Amino acid sequence: MKSTMALFISAALAACSTAGCSGQADSIQQEIRKHRMGTLTIRTRPGATVKVTQIQHEFWFGTAISSRMFGGRADPEDKKKYLEVLKANFNSAAPANAIKWGRTEKKRGQVNYQDADRMLKWCSENGFRTRGQCVFWAKEKAVPSWVRKLDDKALRKALESRVTDLLSHFRGQISEYDVNNEMIHGEYFAKRLGEGIRKDMFLWCRAADPKAVLCVNDFEVLTGDKLDEYEKNIEALLKAGAPVGGIGLQGHFQGWQRESVDPKKVKRVLDRLARFGLPIKITEFDTYTDDEKARTKQLVDLYRTCFAHPAVDGISMWGFWEGDHWRKAKGALWKKDWTPTPAAKAYHDLVYRQWWTKWEGKANAEGVCQVRVFFGRHLITADGTQTTIQLSKEERSKTVTID
Repeated sequence: MKSTMALFISAALAACSTAGCSGQADSIQQEIRKHRMGTLTIRTRPGATVKVTQIQHEFWFGTAISSRMFGGRADPEDKKKYLEVLKANFNSAAPANAIKWGRTEKKRGQVNYQDADRMLKWCSENGFRTRGQCVFWAKEKAVPSWVRKLDDKALRKALESRVTDLLSHFRGQISEYDVNNEMIHGEYFAKRLGEGIRKDMFLWCRAADPKAVLCVNDFEVLTGDKLDEYEKNIEALLKAGAPVGGIGLQGHFQGWQRESVDPKKVKRVLDRLARFGLPIKITEFDTYTDDEKARTKQLVDLYRTCFAHPAVDGISMWGFWEGDHWRKAKGALWKKDWTPTPAAKAYHDLVYRQWWTKWEGKANAEGVCQVRVFFGRHLITADGTQTTIQLSKEERSKTVTID
């Protein structure tokens, strides 16, 4: 007999069907197979036993991470468990605060990247891809006090210096940045220096790190009524010639109905933003509720809807452990004592069971087998001989020969 927790998880995962929308669930599964899977053709000895095991997703399943867990400020046991859970459940990360201007340059000219350096070193050693959140923050209260005191000429010089120093320092370590966070909610730099500064920020970033993906990022687009405004903001940047390379959507959902995850609204937002032809990421996902069943359902709805959408490249939680989460127990997936919540188990079930390639079979009389796999890196074994291969969304299919 299943445990009470297992039954709870199963019920949450099946919530769409029990609500009378099994057709929608089937449609999502079809879209996932269409947009997230390709074909590996394996050529080997006729009759050989072939195994295909996924190692990592191409899709970003990420989280924000805390700087205190990478230095000497955390309890050693919590730090050990934090890194274990992080590595076992995610493949990408964003330093939650460690590269923000107010953290790296508290006093003018005194730049310190030590926290971020430690975090990115761990990410590199463990195969994690990384986001930079953020180069600038457009809301006045988020601008360092010493910056606000500068005259306009000195302010512009300080902005360019910040870009050049930050992106040069992390070149090759951080693959994408939120350039000017929350522009539809903050206009500090534009009010001081004119609308053109928004384009200049992107151009400075492009010059400092030509390979980095430069993103916009904002909130109340998935959860509120700011979609029209966000579209206009992106259009204006692109028209001005800003090298915008990605669209970020914050996803801080509430427990009450108006701001809970509505799959239809999420899809509608994604469909409209997809017209720009830019990759989309959910950059800061969490839900604020102590209703475990509601939280689990919201997570499943959000992840399924976004994973099924071809324009989305990743989803990142804004933290995962109650002991270091801005919403504490009502937002975290792992409790203070490291007990996984039902939402944590549902998340792991989606990513590492339902959406994870694990196949075994025999090559046919010509020594060939074709396997449908999720995009990412895979280990292929044919009669004991092993090789790894990466299949990307752009490739769709690939042939590998194992003698």
